[in-house]
Amino acid sequence: MIDARLIDRIGRWIDQRIEAMGRDGPPPILGIAGSQGSGKSTLAKAIAERFGGASLSLDDVYLTQAERVAMAARAHPLFATRGPPGTHDLGLLNRLLDRLQGAEPDDLTPLPRFDKLADDRAPEADWPVVKGRPQVIVLEGWCLGATPQAEGDLVAPINALEARQDVEAEWRRAVNDALGQAYARLRARLDALIFLKAPGFDVVLDWRCEQEAGLRGQDAVSLERRAALAVFIQHYERLSRHMMTGGVEADLIIALDRERGVRSLEGGLGA
Repeated sequence: MIDARLIDRIGRWIDQRIEAMGRDGPPPILGIAGSQGSGKSTLAKAIAERFGGASLSLDDVYLTQAERVAMAARAHPLFATRGPPGTHDLGLLNRLLDRLQGAEPDDLTPLPRFDKLADDRAPEADWPVVKGRPQVIVLEGWCLGATPQAEGDLVAPINALEARQDVEAEWRRAVNDALGQAYARLRARLDALIFLKAPGFDVVLDWRCEQEAGLRGQDAVSLERRAALAVFIQHYERLSRHMMTGGVEADLIIALDRERGVRSLEGGLGA
């Protein structure tokens, strides 16, 4: 997925933004969106390493397990599962972005980490630390830039999860409302957004299984675990399909093939 020409293109954009904002100004924030397993983290880390940046993930500011349990009791049971808009601590993320953008050379900024296997935020002692002010902040997250759906599009369930567990569409309306409010404000903070567009939702399960196998140090997940992940990604299906069909506010869209190779680029980032 890492294409040298793409990295060079992003590098030109970073230089342009730094020049426009001034060498002493706040570093630009570049967002990377895309479905699970699309290569967001790999690209974000490559950019940060190449251009002296800090790489952050929306996944790392998930609400804690206890906070999601409380939200599930208060708002809707489906909010117990991490991932959809509403399950992130955007207050923590925005404070972190403020801190990085205003950091002095000797300042130390801890970056939150989420343990996906434990399904909870990692202890603060395990968070990596960034020293000083990065040249660029790269924020990757699957739903960055997603636009709210029209009310009429929320009525019919898109999969078995919605049909059985969100009969009155309360969960999907709450997710949609979050997109139009706090997540829209987060998008407005980004100086640009890249969207890694999967060829279709059918590849997402394979990619997610590969991702988990890597986390566990395995060649592949078990059939039982694959079945569980097939249910898990239904929480992401509606919004993923919406983004793949144009429901994302992105500056550069990178269309991927099933092997995550670049099929085409659409947009003017770094041109």
